[in-house]
Amino acid sequence: MGRVIRIVRNILLALAAAIVVLAAVLAFNVFTHGSRQLQVAAIQKTQVDAQTAAARLAEAIRFRTVSAHENPEQHADALRGMQAHIEKSFPAFHAAARREVVADYSLLYTWEGSDPKAQPIALLAHQDVVPVAPGTDKDWRHPPYDGVIADGFIWGRGSWDDKGNLYSMLEAAEILAKAGFRPKRTVYFAFGHDEEIAGTRGAKNIAALLTSRGVKLDFVIDEGLLITDGLVKGLDQPAALIGLSEKGYATLVLHAQATPGHSSMPPRDTAIGMMAAALARLEDHRLPLQVRGTVAEMFDTLAPEMKGFNRVALSNLWLFKPLLLREFAKTGPTEATVRTTTALTIFNAGDKDNVLPGIAEATVNFRLIPGDTEASVIAHVRDTIKNDRISIKPFPGNTDPPPATGTSSPSYQMLNRTIREVFPDVIVAPGLMVAATDSRHYVGITDKIFRFSPVRATGEDLKRFHGTNERLSIEGYADMIRFYRRLMENASG
Repeated sequence: MGRVIRIVRNILLALAAAIVVLAAVLAFNVFTHGSRQLQVAAIQKTQVDAQTAAARLAEAIRFRTVSAHENPEQHADALRGMQAHIEKSFPAFHAAARREVVADYSLLYTWEGSDPKAQPIALLAHQDVVPVAPGTDKDWRHPPYDGVIADGFIWGRGSWDDKGNLYSMLEAAEILAKAGFRPKRTVYFAFGHDEEIAGTRGAKNIAALLTSRGVKLDFVIDEGLLITDGLVKGLDQPAALIGLSEKGYATLVLHAQATPGHSSMPPRDTAIGMMAAALARLEDHRLPLQVRGTVAEMFDTLAPEMKGFNRVALSNLWLFKPLLLREFAKTGPTEATVRTTTALTIFNAGDKDNVLPGIAEATVNFRLIPGDTEASVIAHVRDTIKNDRISIKPFPGNTDPPPATGTSSPSYQMLNRTIREVFPDVIVAPGLMVAATDSRHYVGITDKIFRFSPVRATGEDLKRFHGTNERLSIEGYADMIRFYRRLMENASG
């Protein structure tokens, strides 16, 4: 009996020692994991005529620059109308910069710098918008293309995505040009016209034109991650996330073929049945959750700013990663940062209730986290559906994730500092952009791509992207103008 007691006592002592050691390791990692935030003095808010600027943006929303794969020319008149509005609205900038039309509808402005040896930069935005979902017009508080200003907001499709960025860049440039400012380094303003349908006509051709001229950019900044408030659990301050990497885009068309016939004599395997089973398997066997690259760096940067257990967990991912992934998997927006997502978007089969169709077709869209590729996703789909009678065809225009941008460059530090100057209450961290942007077409002419929209957002705001009641606060829009002005000033040294 005494021997048993000694064994139990030794086990308990060993467990206690292990707990003490574990607690010490966890505490050491927490307290040696210092803040990565730059110490920057906030600047005084520059004067912006927010109401007049808001009125110009509202007018831009009234041009229905909706892009569509099936009819690329459908918004030609709207684009030309908005471009005439841009030219009329920003005369000082147009006097200072050279304007070119690329691929019929995209715009490229060149604001020559005073130092020809200084590496140029590019500010990117897009002119086109997504359509309003059929049948939802009545759900909008204000008609989506009326450009209404009410209750402190500019309402309408494109107010955030992405006319807000485009016009705030121009507003900032107009203010600087009127003041006699000339950038030290050349600044390009590149405004594609088909970003919502992959940017293969607009941004791709602008990048090709710059490449043909031997242009090498220090960095580009495009739409991207936001200043989120209340979305990062355990963080009391708003988080300004700079997209240093971007998900890839892979749309696959699955095609099942079977013998057509009368519905009174169905075979065991039908086209719809095979396709339905395949799609169910894809949803049930999604690609794995992962923390790597930019996402790991984001957690590392946010950890010292966290409170309580969240700080302990993020400072010790070697132990708590499974718990973190389970938490992130609970909602779509957070899950998208740690997984290559699987989205069933189109299903076509049959045209009569008593006829078995010979063909069923489905479209599945994957957003690839860095490290995955179109080829690896196709292999995953083949292995998951386990049906050789279903063919898999990738969309043209699919792209693997572009290379990630590092945080050690002076350009990243300058952007970080600019955010902290204009938004002094925020925590700045790198992040992964979960959607695709025009910036991926610029990989060949720069190794530094930043995806950041300088606007505050709540969880409720995120639902408005590509959704109903898109809007932008007038106060937030004024801050966007201030940000781009300060960015151009800081980029000029």
